[in-house]
Amino acid sequence: MTGSVHLVGAGPGDPDLITVKALGLIKAADVLLYDRLVSEDLLSCAKEDALLIYCGKMPGAHSMSQERIQEEMARHALRGKRVVRLKGGDPLIFGRGGEEALALAEKGIPYEIVPGVTSALGAAAAGGIPLTHRDMSASVAFVTGSRSDGAASAVRWDLLAQGADTLVIYMGIGRIREIREQLIVHGRSEDTPAAIVERGSTESQRVLVGTLGSLERLAEIEKARNPSLIIIGETVKIRDRLAALARNASELAG
Repeated sequence: MTGSVHLVGAGPGDPDLITVKALGLIKAADVLLYDRLVSEDLLSCAKEDALLIYCGKMPGAHSMSQERIQEEMARHALRGKRVVRLKGGDPLIFGRGGEEALALAEKGIPYEIVPGVTSALGAAAAGGIPLTHRDMSASVAFVTGSRSDGAASAVRWDLLAQGADTLVIYMGIGRIREIREQLIVHGRSEDTPAAIVERGSTESQRVLVGTLGSLERLAEIEKARNPSLIIIGETVKIRDRLAALARNASELAG
């Protein structure tokens, strides 16, 4: 009897941001294939006899190929197991959930996609940076900082430079020089506020604030590392205003 696979978003890092449905599926899973950034607190919710399979990926160092991950999901499901593929953020936003859904559908394996709080939303909220604002930003674009070797086209920085008010760039730290140069060449002001949110929504979160022109130097000085998100746009300025108001409130209360 064929089992099933749930492609589940674990959220941006803070385990409290998991959805109720996702948590229930984790607790009921027979097999749990999980990514590098999934919280240990969530893994501890699995059944004692659940099989936990690590399939995390780091730049240039994958513990398991994408093809192997898909084979593992299918193999256990075809044995009648309840399989959960647990991903950081949301499965369908740079999470390869579409590829995995196609692989399962081609084998006739029942599957369901369970959304999670994507890293952009979680990191922006935790960092006090709104992605839209009535006076500053009417549009936001989620962008990958790099494409796979087999991608059909490169990232269109020429269109993105002025095509959205706020840019949120995933997986961009390793190509931050190219990103900065391309956006400026194609018309984005080097004075545009920018931030790097490192390990957003976790206890080790850091928020580095500067401008598009200073972004590369800022990352170098502060030794910014993955996982990080880059946010570029006028709404980054809101963070300082919120912090100032919080300080004032604290002083008045004291």
